[in-house]
Amino acid sequence: MRRKHAAILLITIGISNIGDFIHLVAINILVYQLTGSAAAVAGLWIIGPITNIFTKFWTGSFIDYRSKRKVMGATFILRALFICFIPFAPNMLVIYGILIVLSVGKAFYNPASMTYVTILVPAEKRKRFNSIRSLVDSGAFIIGPAIGGALILTTSVEATLCINAISFLTAAILLLFLPEKEDIDKKTIPTLNLQQIISDFTVVQKFMGNNKYVTFIYLGFIMIMIFSFAMDAQEVVFTQQVIGLSEFDYSLLISITGIGSVVGALLLSFYSNRLSLRYMITIGLIMMTIGYVIYAFSWSFPSIVVGFIILGFFNVFLNAGIMTFYQNNVPVAVMGRVTSIYQLIQSAVQVVFILGIGVIADIVSLRLTIVTLAIIMLLSSIIFSISILNPNKVIFYQERDNDKGEEDLEVK
Repeated sequence: MRRKHAAILLITIGISNIGDFIHLVAINILVYQLTGSAAAVAGLWIIGPITNIFTKFWTGSFIDYRSKRKVMGATFILRALFICFIPFAPNMLVIYGILIVLSVGKAFYNPASMTYVTILVPAEKRKRFNSIRSLVDSGAFIIGPAIGGALILTTSVEATLCINAISFLTAAILLLFLPEKEDIDKKTIPTLNLQQIISDFTVVQKFMGNNKYVTFIYLGFIMIMIFSFAMDAQEVVFTQQVIGLSEFDYSLLISITGIGSVVGALLLSFYSNRLSLRYMITIGLIMMTIGYVIYAFSWSFPSIVVGFIILGFFNVFLNAGIMTFYQNNVPVAVMGRVTSIYQLIQSAVQVVFILGIGVIADIVSLRLTIVTLAIIMLLSSIIFSISILNPNKVIFYQERDNDKGEEDLEVK
């Protein structure tokens, strides 16, 4: 893999992440201007997970038989077009419809980009690539909302959305400079129908059954992260009503967390080759969870800052490590389908869990709810880390290619 190809791929990923933040900020403001309803704005946040539940059944079946690079490019173009339509939407129903289409595009993009990165980046370079990608993701977390806010202040919501659409088109053009690493025979592409989807579910089931350890680690990671999603969903209420922070304090807190993530990702990008994959995951997970525990027991702005800096700093270690583990252990031939099903499970559990925690927080105190979630997350992380550090499982953390096809999913 040439360095320029890695650079171009990282730039397109960065544009995608920053673009998502920009139109999220713009749409939140636009919807609030149109309706004046906090509930209407809150509705924007559940469109993505719900859309995932209804699309992930078949996105993997589409992706695995087609060029991942072209699928990524098509999603960029789709998002650019529909973002342009938002300012002309006559009512909220149309805006929600457009957002559903954008969510569908992202549902295709995530598994396709995961697979394309695996194809393009050699196994021995994935850990470093994913570390730099964490830096890109963390940077987008900081500058994305800032760019969106600055554009809205200096231009307008409508102009901001148009600029955002142009950025996605730019990303699509950049993908043309990346190599086509797959030899796709269009005659062999199966028709996307119910029978094919059921057949592909069987392939994923076979993979999960024959690769129990890989499935356990990745689904275990998803389940543990559900606790963080649930705490994040209550973050604004917890910091302002329980801790007593102002809106300015909360905004500053988010910025500090982002800076912590950037610093962590920057260090990781330099020293990733000196860290084993197992230690990247376990150190990242346990320290991030400790950050959440400090957050849960916080009583002031300084104490909560400490927790957020820790979780922001070590979150990048965990994400880079688990992504590399996944790419090294899931065959490219089935990665789109496996990723889609995993994300389907994640979205379904996430929606149910977050809604459930919201109800519980209204029944008991929010402090008790957050503290309980943080402690359970910490205990789960310790147990999970023991499974990762098991000497008998070291083979799963070696940096090697996994190029088996559907017919050769050996038992692990």
